Amino acid sequence: MHKGPLPGAVTTASPRAAGFTVLDMNGYQWTVLLAAWLGWGFDIFDSLLFNYIAPNAVPSLLGIARGTPEASAATLRWTGILTSVLLVGWAVGGIIFGRIADRIGRTKTLLLTMALYSLGTAACAFAPNIWVLLFFRIVAALGIGGEWAAGAAMVAEVVPEKRRVEAGALLYTSAPFGLFLATFITYQVQGVYFRESPDVAWRYVFLFGLLPAAVAFFVRMFVKEPERWTRVAKATSPPTLGELFSPAYLRITLTGLGLALVALIMWWSCNAFIPTIATGLAARAAVGLTPDETTTMIETWKATATNAFNFGGLIGTLLCIPAAKMLGRRTMYGVYFLGSAAALMAAFGLPMDPHTRLYMYFPIGLTVFGIFGSFTFYLPELYPTRLRGTGPGFTYNAGRLIAAVGPFLVGSIASRGVNALDTAMNLLFYVGVVPLVGLFLLPWVIETRDRVLVD
Repeated sequence: MHKGPLPGAVTTASPRAAGFTVLDMNGYQWTVLLAAWLGWGFDIFDSLLFNYIAPNAVPSLLGIARGTPEASAATLRWTGILTSVLLVGWAVGGIIFGRIADRIGRTKTLLLTMALYSLGTAACAFAPNIWVLLFFRIVAALGIGGEWAAGAAMVAEVVPEKRRVEAGALLYTSAPFGLFLATFITYQVQGVYFRESPDVAWRYVFLFGLLPAAVAFFVRMFVKEPERWTRVAKATSPPTLGELFSPAYLRITLTGLGLALVALIMWWSCNAFIPTIATGLAARAAVGLTPDETTTMIETWKATATNAFNFGGLIGTLLCIPAAKMLGRRTMYGVYFLGSAAALMAAFGLPMDPHTRLYMYFPIGLTVFGIFGSFTFYLPELYPTRLRGTGPGFTYNAGRLIAAVGPFLVGSIASRGVNALDTAMNLLFYVGVVPLVGLFLLPWVIETRDRVLVD
């Protein structure tokens, strides 16, 4: 396997300014990383707000009394539907805007996608029924899917070659940040300030989706198009999706797509139902409490489970750095897949106290969440500059079309059971089989350790 510089490769990123550096990156390179970090963090923030307010929003929009078995079943069902629709929109947006990033530039695409998902999320606050909410979520999903490809390509092309792994992993630490922020805002709005008005509190949560608009102004003022892309774009023709399936890139495309698909099925099947499972566990333990005490307990337990998942994800993302550099990409994916299977089966298969089960989301985050820290540096490594938006945009996002089946099935099947909570946990236990299947992909994983980006 070739590990040295390839034809047309540039061995170092062109710094914008000399002087003091941290991790061999100058001020401008850190600014680019910060812009992409904020874009992706708010991307995750906006994408998951619905999951945190679903137990209140779904009954409100459907006219069902909260806390009833009918409300629980409807919440599970519509959480699955809306999460799956989000993933489909995310996939379409990622593929479309990945191509756009290779045509008009990384920075322009980043601005466009952030504006789209910011406005789409805020519009959900005014939805009069579940169908209008569904439409606005599709609008937001298109922007959410497109942001990743533009940001990942931009960072890979600006930072020094020897710091691409660190920059890519640091970029993905914004995902736990987005989840922490979503958890904090949801708790403050629904659990503190509007605790006695659950039928309207969820609408105020959606309004916070406008926060990324401010970040877009920051990007516009301080970040320029990568010199690497500008140079290549002037000398080559625009890319096409068909090139990804040409003999030169077919193995690359199928490998990246397979790895992303395994990770996406795990992540969305688990994360989409953290609030629902935490709500069910809290309701089961809140027997004898007043309605107000039960509401407070539910919001606290949701925050505990989500924070455990996020904290594990943050550590797991950072662990991608030594794993990728010391073990190589192929072995790194093997370790994360094995860890994911063990974490999922233990969390949802072993008997334990309801409150203790909340903390089992930490090892799930460490593995299921942590593995995503690799895609921000691995997928851009696989393609040349002219395809660095189109290729990763397709491989990282197309898998969501298949992964969308996971949340839909978990939600629809669990909502029909006599005990929706136990049914959901049983189904999530079997999601642990998915990473074991992923181990069969390892022989085809292309090792990119010590390789430089190809122009």
